[in-house]
Amino acid sequence: MSKVEFSPDTLALAQRIIKRYPEGRQKSALLPLLHVAQAEFDGWLSPETMDYVASLLNIKPIEVYEVASFYTMYNLKPVGKCLIEVCQTGPCWLRGADDIVEHFEKKLGIKVGETTADGMFTLKTVECLGSCGTAPMLQCGADYYENLTTEKVDTLIEKLRASDNRSTYMKSNMQEL
Repeated sequence: MSKVEFSPDTLALAQRIIKRYPEGRQKSALLPLLHVAQAEFDGWLSPETMDYVASLLNIKPIEVYEVASFYTMYNLKPVGKCLIEVCQTGPCWLRGADDIVEHFEKKLGIKVGETTADGMFTLKTVECLGSCGTAPMLQCGADYYENLTTEKVDTLIEKLRASDNRSTYMKSNMQEL
């Protein structure tokens, strides 16, 4: 296995992020650096990638693992080109998120946490995505899809099959950092 390292441009971005924080407080850059690492390395964080992030921040790898495993926004195993994250908290649940998840499972032939055989879709449930008034909703890449119905899900699947969502997601997240 090759050594995990950021590209020169991504390393420069990581250094700029780290410099935002006072000396001795570099660990504060952990969340944005995990986003950068996830975008750089195919949408997920391998143990080697997390070790690399720890080395950049001069912290213990376990400190990175604790954070990455806590937040649902970080993927600890490979994901499909289109990561579908369905909100499962109160308002979305009350307005049919479970039905939406079930529809995705039937339509894609996978369960929550799985990826389709073609590597196109991964289905996750996540905690509040902050769009309670338009529940049920999901996030795919940088885009929100709200007021979901099974018909809207079918249309979304068709749209995503025709796009390269991962590159859009990575590009948008890197620009925002």
